[in-house]
Amino acid sequence: MEDASTGAPGTGAPSLEPLLTLASGLWRSQTLVVAEALGMFTFLHQEEGATAHEAAKGLGISERPAEMLLTAAAALGLLRKDGDRYVNSPVSDAYLVRGRPYYFGDYIRMLQEYVYPGWMRITEAVRTGRPTRATPEPGKGIFAEDNRPALFWDGLYPVSALTAQALARAVDLDGARLLDVGGGGGAFTVELCRHHPRLRATVFDLPHVCALTAGRIAEAGLADRIAVRPGDFFAPQDLPEGHDTVLLSMILHDWDETQGRELLAKCFRALPAGGRIVISELLVDDDKAGPQDAALMSLNMLVGTPGRNYTAAEYTDWLRAAGFQGVHTERFRAPVANGAVVAHKP
Repeated sequence: MEDASTGAPGTGAPSLEPLLTLASGLWRSQTLVVAEALGMFTFLHQEEGATAHEAAKGLGISERPAEMLLTAAAALGLLRKDGDRYVNSPVSDAYLVRGRPYYFGDYIRMLQEYVYPGWMRITEAVRTGRPTRATPEPGKGIFAEDNRPALFWDGLYPVSALTAQALARAVDLDGARLLDVGGGGGAFTVELCRHHPRLRATVFDLPHVCALTAGRIAEAGLADRIAVRPGDFFAPQDLPEGHDTVLLSMILHDWDETQGRELLAKCFRALPAGGRIVISELLVDDDKAGPQDAALMSLNMLVGTPGRNYTAAEYTDWLRAAGFQGVHTERFRAPVANGAVVAHKP
């Protein structure tokens, strides 16, 4: 049998391994999905590790699939072996144990139930240029209450929170009066306020989202510093005034260029002279050859939205056309952003 890692002997062909890794990517993601669905990481944390026999009994499955799942999870670095016992790796113990502050399981579940079905029709999306993610109410907006389950906002919370921490280190917002446009579940404003003690903020989003967000803010003990304001940023009315900084985090990638420019114009009108706008996104490189996470997120937008991920140069052009000046990009690494494009209103 040929060695799949070397290509055909004597042909000088490159290794097939990169393609095998890509083609079997679903196996990796679904190993994580089933392990989280069974509560495996929580069980192993509580028991401080387990043998395959003990895990089978504790998870309510037979020993054959238990051993296979544990072996696969260990091979993927999700578990490690301690004698005959399997224990969580540090990353699994930090993010995959239920009840942890930045528990990642809801994100995994959100992808499995909400995002992946559209990805299984990615060929159709590329051929037609239209989203393939099913919406219960096709005649309504993609963020309407019936078309975005609560699981979507719960799933995004941990990755948004960790990204907000990186943004807080990259852009000084202390003392600002922040308007978080499309602020979703409030993860950004909560984490930014925790990092910047003098920051005060308003989350502006659809009414049903604000109802969820208000609860998150109260749980964080920040209701005295973060307000919620229900509304639609594409409605004829202007955005709320009284803020010196506008944040658009993972918002513009949902929309096409015309809608993006329209939203930036509304942000410009809402800001006072000297006010700032901060666009936090997974930015595609200006040469559009990467990076991988931004490029794949852009395809994810094709599956579910009319938008895509844009470059810093494209945002710079849009901002200048809207009247902003001093446009520059602050780079950082985070789960769902790699930089912030910042500008001010003269």
